[in-house]
Amino acid sequence: MESTALPNLKDMPLPELEAFIAGLGKERYRARQILKWLYQQGAVSFDQMTTLSREFREELSRRAIIDSPRIVKTQTAKDTTRKVLFELKDGNFVESVLIPGKTHWTVCVSTQVGCRMGCRFCLTGKQGLTRNLLPSEIVGQVTALKAEMPEGPEIKNIVLMGMGEPLDNYDNVVKAIRIFTSDHALGFSTRKVTLSTCGLAPMILKLGEDVCVNIAVSLNAPEDKLRSDLMPINRKYPLAELFAACRDYPMPGRRMVTFEYILIGGVNDSPEDAARLVRLLKGTRCKLNLIAFNEFPGSPFKSPTPEAVAAFQLYLAQHHYTAILRASKGSDILAACGQLSGMGSNL
Repeated sequence: MESTALPNLKDMPLPELEAFIAGLGKERYRARQILKWLYQQGAVSFDQMTTLSREFREELSRRAIIDSPRIVKTQTAKDTTRKVLFELKDGNFVESVLIPGKTHWTVCVSTQVGCRMGCRFCLTGKQGLTRNLLPSEIVGQVTALKAEMPEGPEIKNIVLMGMGEPLDNYDNVVKAIRIFTSDHALGFSTRKVTLSTCGLAPMILKLGEDVCVNIAVSLNAPEDKLRSDLMPINRKYPLAELFAACRDYPMPGRRMVTFEYILIGGVNDSPEDAARLVRLLKGTRCKLNLIAFNEFPGSPFKSPTPEAVAAFQLYLAQHHYTAILRASKGSDILAACGQLSGMGSNL
């Protein structure tokens, strides 16, 4: 039982690990060595860290642990999308998704067990929030997939779009991003990491100050009344406040904020909705991802017709907005957008 109280080195980005190592009376550069062992050499025990003295390794084993979530099940969709179930140390489950591209794979990771945002079109939101994931549990999804799945070496992009609202677990998510992007750890460029949020406006601004990764905002409605009905967070941070935060988000270079718009049949997919969306977007440098709603068991909504989707996309294009229709990959195994539940009994 005593070991459960020990700090997990995989919860620590470089500055935190340096402070921990300094507290043991060792040189700070040892922290960089340890990160490389954990994330570049795949060490799962201190004994494997052979560039450290035996005495130091023994001390580390008394003072800390190395722990990550465990893959317990995988499912493969017809389009080769893979849904992966992870078991956490406390017996909770979360899901990640491996999404195929033409030349690489993207991993969609979870940041919470459940979610408290209550978006009506999202299966995860129906569960409520059980708890936040630790940095080791967020990063551990990526490291396990890279190490254990045949597609692992081809993972080039990370999207924080799985279970949970990343900005509702802010501190742990920022630590995870710092591990993802550290040259001493996983070494992903910030251009290859995207965080998706339902719209916690003040935290969007804070994220831009702390770690400026790509940001995608789940929009899904062109006016406040409908968005508040679909997404309760809009009652706290309405569209004017959300768009002000997005305009102030410091996207470097030519990168733009992405707005995700889930098209729900008969709810937000009409020509009038498209016109209202164009008016809302005026003056905001952005691109759009259109996603046809993915139905799930007990869903209160329906998918849009192909004709409605095509007309919506065409209207946006005619008004000079880049609007990409995202294929709903993995929907046959409930791995598409809004379908993750982390319910181990379902697999």
